[in-house]
Amino acid sequence: MAQLSDDCFAFGGALLALEEAQARIAALYACVAPAETVGLGAAAGRVLAADVLAPIDLPPQTNSAVDGYAVRHADLNPDAPTLLPLHGRVAAGHVGAASLPPGHALRIFTGAVLPEGPDTVMMQEDCEAGDGSVLVQPGIRRGANRRPAGEDVARGARALAAGKRLMPPDIGLLAALGLDRVAVRAPVRVALFSTGDEITDPPAPLAPGHVYDANRFMLAALLRRLGVVVQDGGILPDDPAATGDALAAAAGCDLILTSGGVSTGEEDHVRAAIERAGTLAFWRVAIKPGRPVALGAIGATPLLGLPGNPVAALVTLTALGRPLLDRLGGALHVPPPRFAVRSGFAYRKKSGRREYVRVQFAADGTARRYPKEGAGILTSLTESDALMELPEEMTVLAPGDLAPCIPLGLLHG
Repeated sequence: MAQLSDDCFAFGGALLALEEAQARIAALYACVAPAETVGLGAAAGRVLAADVLAPIDLPPQTNSAVDGYAVRHADLNPDAPTLLPLHGRVAAGHVGAASLPPGHALRIFTGAVLPEGPDTVMMQEDCEAGDGSVLVQPGIRRGANRRPAGEDVARGARALAAGKRLMPPDIGLLAALGLDRVAVRAPVRVALFSTGDEITDPPAPLAPGHVYDANRFMLAALLRRLGVVVQDGGILPDDPAATGDALAAAAGCDLILTSGGVSTGEEDHVRAAIERAGTLAFWRVAIKPGRPVALGAIGATPLLGLPGNPVAALVTLTALGRPLLDRLGGALHVPPPRFAVRSGFAYRKKSGRREYVRVQFAADGTARRYPKEGAGILTSLTESDALMELPEEMTVLAPGDLAPCIPLGLLHG
């Protein structure tokens, strides 16, 4: 007797390659988030709505990078120490003489503005101060320890690009340019649902056959870390009419996000609701875990239906939900960085699909496969360090092979 397939999604047609699914997202959706202006204190994590052009040079004036002595390089003997008389002293925040006469040195401190004339600053450790003079050692290059005006950002240049998600250093740059407000995109609004008669909200008592809803809480936490406004839709029952009504009522948000109900079972109603009330862009992507994932729309509102298993829900939200959220929110999508790690285990996979294997980093620098591989095992996320990404063309991973890993911490915002 022929062996039956253990692939429960083997009979739904061809699987869509991950890159093709991401390309459809880019082609189908555009920014829906309006622009608004906020103070810098509220700008971290928000997406820039327009390029920021520098209103001033940064730094505004040419200044010293060290405590020392400003000199003209042409006055220095390249082969022996040079004794120069001192002509003034200037500290940061104060204005000294407009120029330095040839053949003289200026006592200067970090951040102080350089006058006309000197083009090089000697560190005080390389000088010997005397009574009204300074002995300068040879060997310094022209322009050393000098920070030209506009070295960081020139006036009129683009300091930050539209679509950038603002991080703390970006806030510092905006402040350094003299800005206290910035145009950003409003947060994307997501209606979030779990599905299934077996799902119960904690801490209610569990009925026989029920489990607590982990996905909605996990996904909501991740979405909020991405700056998303979450509208909690609760748990949808395994009822076609109730599912369709709830999804239709959520169409005022920018995105509807569900977990569960997109597979091939008789009680999976999300995909059918999309097909009845809207359009289906794709269903079933060639990734593991996370194959049964649906993207469509209820009216004009996009709907992303994630799998019900927690690991698959996290993987698909990262691989497909994050690019979609960035597209809707006007952000430039930046995939999480991959780091090459040597495998400490052997693994076989099917050709033609991307696989994400949960791994732990060992003391010897290798990645070890997490011992429990089920897509419903939450501890495989809490106790693993990374997802090892195995490409479509790979079929065998041998111990010692290098493979890209995505640290799980980088998937969380």
